[in-house]
Amino acid sequence: MRTLPRSLWCLIHAILAISAQESLTLNTLYSFSGASLSNDSTFSLPQAQQLTVSVAICSTGTTSPVFFVNNNTASTSTTDAFEIPLHSGFGNWTGTAQQGGSLVVQNVGQTSFQVAASTGALVHELIPALPFLGDTTNTQALIFSPPFSPIESSPSMYPNYTLPPANLSTPSPPSSPPTFSLVIAPTSSGLASGMQTACSINSTSSSGLVVSNDLWLRNNHGWRSQWLIDDLTPSTNYTAYVIQDQVKLSGPIYFTTKSSSFPCPLVHSLPFCPSTSYAVPLPFPQSPASSYDSSNLPQSVSDPLLQYMTNFTTMLLTFPCGRDLYSPLQTCESCQEAYRTWLCSVSFPRCAEPPSSSSPSSPTPALTLPQSGSNARNPFLPNVTFSYQTVLPCLEVCSAADRACPNFLGIKCPTPRFNALSSYGVGFIDDGEQGVLGGGSTGAAQDRWGNVWCNPS
Repeated sequence: MRTLPRSLWCLIHAILAISAQESLTLNTLYSFSGASLSNDSTFSLPQAQQLTVSVAICSTGTTSPVFFVNNNTASTSTTDAFEIPLHSGFGNWTGTAQQGGSLVVQNVGQTSFQVAASTGALVHELIPALPFLGDTTNTQALIFSPPFSPIESSPSMYPNYTLPPANLSTPSPPSSPPTFSLVIAPTSSGLASGMQTACSINSTSSSGLVVSNDLWLRNNHGWRSQWLIDDLTPSTNYTAYVIQDQVKLSGPIYFTTKSSSFPCPLVHSLPFCPSTSYAVPLPFPQSPASSYDSSNLPQSVSDPLLQYMTNFTTMLLTFPCGRDLYSPLQTCESCQEAYRTWLCSVSFPRCAEPPSSSSPSSPTPALTLPQSGSNARNPFLPNVTFSYQTVLPCLEVCSAADRACPNFLGIKCPTPRFNALSSYGVGFIDDGEQGVLGGGSTGAAQDRWGNVWCNPS
């Protein structure tokens, strides 16, 4: 942020004195187009002890507009005028404006932009949290917004300590959730190289067809808006953004649809496995459904899993949960949650394809050899006639259950030194040394570029 030269500020101050100023009120979004403004426009800012002005460029012309804030209308000092620096079309200024102030826009040209003044959080914002990619098929994608409204649970107390049932009931979603929209475009369109503002991205025509859009609670991090998208092109790179309340932008993330021969359908929205949201080796669902959820998943698949979960919970509750401590960090509730994540990850193998291109610096995913017929990991899955590959669960999913649960339950994971590689993805999140956390080759199970090295849920 730099101070204006005195000569330029005097010119601006003269404009302020003779121009009719439009007043901007607090917490109101204003949209302007260069076609309806003079090349140099001035707006009156409200009084505030702590004023924040945010600007978002929606579309550009041949000129680049410049925004200045004067936070003291009674002064002509150059120290009271500040330029709002723009980064990828977004900028903001925060300071005191006890006597109000002015926003001056120069070189408007044909640019369209949004302005908002507030006393609290930014109206326009680049959300640090990214959208989350569930998975893709050859024509579908499952995408989630960043989390909101985190879940805070109060553990029950002994002797009335209870745990959630095997078949979880989804709590009621927030009464006034944010409004989310999803924009997907082929990466070749260059969407990520343009203005990174919500109004600019929102003007883009989105690819695909929205099959469903609802709220889903994947974990305690919070609720997410969930989109099932169809009619995408096989073997195509896509870029995705999520827009919150029309002014806040999250993204981009990137993903690639599978090849046209990819056979596995998506499975999602299972209350007993809330974080399962990927392609699973199952026969294609009966029309009109194009994916599996709790309404059409075969009982022959869900019933054994629910029985395993019920039996584990019964055994866990033989420990005096809420009275005795088996760990200063873990509880029976965190044990059940970690076991549920592990059980779901091994009960629902995740279909995958080898990367279309690889580089020496990119690790190879933990893929199994092609298989068909019955699934060796879960015999309750129906036989399939097609050939498929799966990406193995992350070893850390098993280790998390081992750390979170009491010793008497006997949870043991294979060791990286011996046979872990045959059934788990090893060395991606942790470095593979026994008892060492972190330091893996990727540091995560998947990244914003659509790479998935092992199945984390």
